[in-house]
Amino acid sequence: MAGLWQQLGSLRQGRALALFHLIGLLYPTSGAFTWDTKASLPPLEEFQVVRGIFSRTFLRVGYHKFAEIPAGARNISIRETIKSRNYLALQTQSGVSIINGDWVINRPGIFLAVGTQLTYQRPNEIRSRNGESITAPGPLTEDLHVYLIYQQPGPSVYYEYIVPFQNTSPTPEPDQPSDILPLVGSYQSGEKDHRGDVKNNDIIKEKPHPNQVRSGPGMNADPLPTYTWTKSGHTECSATCGNGRRQVLWECVDKDSQVTVPVDLCDPALEPPNREEDCNTQSCLAYWDVGEWSECSKRCGPGTQHRQVICRQVTHIHNNGTETSVTMAQELCGSSDRPVTKSTCQLKICSQWEIQSEWSLCSVPCGVGQRSREVVCVSNQGDVEEDEECNMNLKPDTLQNCDMGACASSWFTSLWSQRCSAECGRGQQTRSAVCLIDHGTDLPLDNCEGERPPEVSLCDAGPCQNRLEWYTGPWGQCGNGTQSRSMACIINNDGHMEVVDQLKCSSLSQPITSQPCRLKPCGVQWYFTEWSACSSSCNGGYRVREVRCLANNITPSNRCDPSLTPNSREECNKQPCGAEINPSCSDQYHNCMVVVQARLCVYPYYRSVCCAACSHAHKTYPNSYQKTHIRR
Repeated sequence: MAGLWQQLGSLRQGRALALFHLIGLLYPTSGAFTWDTKASLPPLEEFQVVRGIFSRTFLRVGYHKFAEIPAGARNISIRETIKSRNYLALQTQSGVSIINGDWVINRPGIFLAVGTQLTYQRPNEIRSRNGESITAPGPLTEDLHVYLIYQQPGPSVYYEYIVPFQNTSPTPEPDQPSDILPLVGSYQSGEKDHRGDVKNNDIIKEKPHPNQVRSGPGMNADPLPTYTWTKSGHTECSATCGNGRRQVLWECVDKDSQVTVPVDLCDPALEPPNREEDCNTQSCLAYWDVGEWSECSKRCGPGTQHRQVICRQVTHIHNNGTETSVTMAQELCGSSDRPVTKSTCQLKICSQWEIQSEWSLCSVPCGVGQRSREVVCVSNQGDVEEDEECNMNLKPDTLQNCDMGACASSWFTSLWSQRCSAECGRGQQTRSAVCLIDHGTDLPLDNCEGERPPEVSLCDAGPCQNRLEWYTGPWGQCGNGTQSRSMACIINNDGHMEVVDQLKCSSLSQPITSQPCRLKPCGVQWYFTEWSACSSSCNGGYRVREVRCLANNITPSNRCDPSLTPNSREECNKQPCGAEINPSCSDQYHNCMVVVQARLCVYPYYRSVCCAACSHAHKTYPNSYQKTHIRR
């Protein structure tokens, strides 16, 4: 019988050693997450804990998947171990973004997805040293993919969840990098084994196992082992300084050998209640609390950005995870180690001004005018943008003054009146003369070159001998739309005039003595300049003049009779040519006659480039050429 009990004792001891390797998988040992007692969990022995740490020094900026949490997982906890400018993100297996997807950062709060409630927290950037965290009670109805939005070197993320025991392996991202550390059901995840610290007075209660069989009188059997609860250590302290809290952990051991055995060998009713105790009560070191960078001062090109840096010290860490801190002198944080508060930045390359056309022709043919060109703002991609996207202070000129040289002014005269002012004897013919520059502006008469053309010419209608005629006086002033004049019948005897009875002129057509009138009668007539120099000194050439239709106020008009338009061109110098006097004197431009017509031969430059035309003009009109040259 004694041998039988020994075999039974050995069997139980072997069972205890075999289950010792699984106890870390079956019982949560860290305070990193709290069991959801409201969820209808199956017995605890049917679940295993999955833990992992994602850590890598450098990554490219963007999304990086580091874990896949399977459907059915519960008590999910994902948190940054150090504060950073990185962000956590979640996506379903089917690709639907839950938190911080598509480069949109969500506000902290509660999100309902994959069959559970996800709590997203991002502590205040200035007052807190904790990073982001996401928790959920579960169970998940769909696989959950966990991402890190990398923006700052040295990320570190701890994640933890439980899954049914039949799912024996976690599901991290395929081809998991070496710095993603899956910690599946391990007691050694960030905590020490305090089994060696257990003393005799840590054994609180003991109780023989219900299956233990005691030896009766007369039986020489060894006593069966008894099991008891003993303190095995504690969870990780909730704070590294500033008075944190930790939970005391208990385990079931063999009373005699102090070997850990499965918890079902101890009496659950005698298991001590969970107890918390203070830890790390020393004051925290002062640290630099760094705020977020401000927006860049420039929309494009090099700019600056600023951030707030404050020296703080945590004085107390509360049970709910919040901290009480005070502002300290910078010397306590180390002024030499103070993070920079100003940095350079550049959002994009600035757009540049681009000249897309040459200067246009001057707006006037002579004198001072303006010319223009097209200038646009072009991005570094080559697209035309609004002018405000470029630096307006650097915009090239789009308008510019241009000086086309002095305007040539010319006399324009109208045609002589068709009739002599007298029916017989001496009379007058008249015409008008105006001074115009090249582009049609009326100038004062004393500004024109050369002598003013005569506007009155004498005419003779033949001798007058005893000629009866009506004599009319001047028209009176215009009043009420009519004006009148007087008339008389006279006899003209070679300039000697005598008034006679009007009956003697009754056979003559009587002139009108009243007519409608207006204060300023309007009219139009043709005006023209003097003939230009001939285009050729021999073999036939042509000369031109300018002809314009002008109103009484010397403004251009189109009401003149086209059939009366004076000729603007005629042939000249039809005689044969002789030998060229100077072969080196030739025209360098095809339109040198314009230079002659504009009387520009007085300038040395034009005489050299239009030598032949200017020489011919000088030969044809030597006096005019010399006179004009002297005046200029």
